[in-house]
Amino acid sequence: MITKPAQFVSSARKTPGRKKVTVDLVIPVFNEEVVIGVFHERLGKSLKSLPYQFKIIYVNDGSTDRTQSRLQEIAKKDKRVEVIELSRNFGHQAALTAGLDLAESDFVISLDGDGQHPPELIGKMLEMAEDGAEVVLSKRLDQDNLSGFKRMTSGFFYKMVNRIGDTYILPGGADFRLLTHQVVLALRKMPEYHRFLRGMVAWTGFRTAILEFAPADRMAGESKYTTRKMMNLAVNAIFSFSLVPLYISISIGILFFILALVEAIYVLSFWFSGRQSTLEPGWSSLMFMLLIIGGSVLTSLGVIGLYIGYIFQEVKHRPVYLIRSITPEG
Repeated sequence: MITKPAQFVSSARKTPGRKKVTVDLVIPVFNEEVVIGVFHERLGKSLKSLPYQFKIIYVNDGSTDRTQSRLQEIAKKDKRVEVIELSRNFGHQAALTAGLDLAESDFVISLDGDGQHPPELIGKMLEMAEDGAEVVLSKRLDQDNLSGFKRMTSGFFYKMVNRIGDTYILPGGADFRLLTHQVVLALRKMPEYHRFLRGMVAWTGFRTAILEFAPADRMAGESKYTTRKMMNLAVNAIFSFSLVPLYISISIGILFFILALVEAIYVLSFWFSGRQSTLEPGWSSLMFMLLIIGGSVLTSLGVIGLYIGYIFQEVKHRPVYLIRSITPEG
């Protein structure tokens, strides 16, 4: 947890005569018709005793089931609820961005709508924010129910991205976090198309507190974060926050240039010593070197091509998401 400077007083701390502190909850959902009603009931119980004015923003990320109608039913019964329906499935990070763009409260908390991010911890997050934290990050404790493959790949990802990048990203971090309005405004100044919010929040450098939690099991259904989506998120994190892959490709080229120079010196030594007759044509070794050099060149071009592709998608300035409807209207 952060240590609050003695002179610092949270701007959101309640004072006599001050209106209630406002909190927006941003909850992206995708095909959660089975669980969303139960989740909202659990969320309501968690907020009941908290002395804040809450607004609940559900972001329907292009669900193809009855999630939208379920959310509209919830909005009719609970006036705190606002439903943002995106025109299609833009992805978890884009859905979070949509919610953050429409959030205007003193504090903004993002969490998933499947129950794995315990809403019971919202009060603790707000308490930490009142004590001076501008960002409250949640950190998942080790889960025995995760597969060994997922634990291994997650650990490898965070070690790699923190080693090659210049922004430290909390290992085991989740998109369950609290941000002050100032931090939200800072994120809006970062309009990049390929978004990795964990890295973007860390890059801003605001005072941060860490809240550890043990994720619960999903209330129902299956995780929407497929292996492909996790790979896409990892690639976005690496190529958005590091130029090391480019340096690696350059290093490979230099290495093979040095090897070629060594080979040339070795061959010339036979000529200068008068032993050129002992040299035999090496078709296999020549092909071996050509294949290695060709592979290194193609690898380097592939890395460069990825960066160019990212640049191409950025310069088109397409929106990160498109909104079909907002409930209630107006």
